[in-house]
Amino acid sequence: MDNIIFGIRPVIEAIEAGKQIEKIYLKQGAAGDLFHQLLRLIKMHNIFVQWVPVERLNRFTQKNHQGIVALCAAIELANFEATVENIMQTAKNPLVIILDGVTDVRNFGAIARSAECAGVHALIMPAKGAAPINADSIKTSCGALNIIPVCKVPNLKTAVFYLKSTGFQIIAATGKAEKPYYDANYAKPTAIIMGAEDTGISRANIELCDEQVKIPIYGKINSLNVSAAASILIYEALRQKQKNDHTCFL
Repeated sequence: MDNIIFGIRPVIEAIEAGKQIEKIYLKQGAAGDLFHQLLRLIKMHNIFVQWVPVERLNRFTQKNHQGIVALCAAIELANFEATVENIMQTAKNPLVIILDGVTDVRNFGAIARSAECAGVHALIMPAKGAAPINADSIKTSCGALNIIPVCKVPNLKTAVFYLKSTGFQIIAATGKAEKPYYDANYAKPTAIIMGAEDTGISRANIELCDEQVKIPIYGKINSLNVSAAASILIYEALRQKQKNDHTCFL
């Protein structure tokens, strides 16, 4: 794999040099002075860590990894707060998409593609429990992940709080809602939360939402693929914003 760094000193140097690290795998039970220096850096930079058996690390490389493998981001991730601030200053009625627990690479790539085509201003996802940003997701997105700002946040609930504080309304897409998606008003700063198909949106985030909407289902299959559902909501939001402003919302 060409997107990994292994060894304690190389990973420390990569972090200090500003290299964007998506995730770090650490060997269970690893210790030592240099290792603790690395842990302090990881905490300082809010990098997601997973403690794993050495066998997991050996699958990445057979070389001397010293109990650490770092996955470098395949794209340049955007700073969350700076991105939101810029959006609110430059866009009239911005739209962002929040992905809560969407882990399938193909769904993630397809959502990114639809979002970029519709002029969505950013994708927001958690550092933990999200689809990886790798060659497969970039390919599925047809390169959209290289264009649309993607923000990874340590805590999705905190990110939702921040969006609300800056003037965004939060709309949850859930099959448990009563209101159909087309009855919501998207013609103002809006963040739409999409959840995983199996677990949906977490209760903590549902409780923070201003509205919950559903896509009516009339066939025998009781749910849509999350990427298809996201496309429907994104383009309804675009339709309303264009109708309201007589222009695109960019």
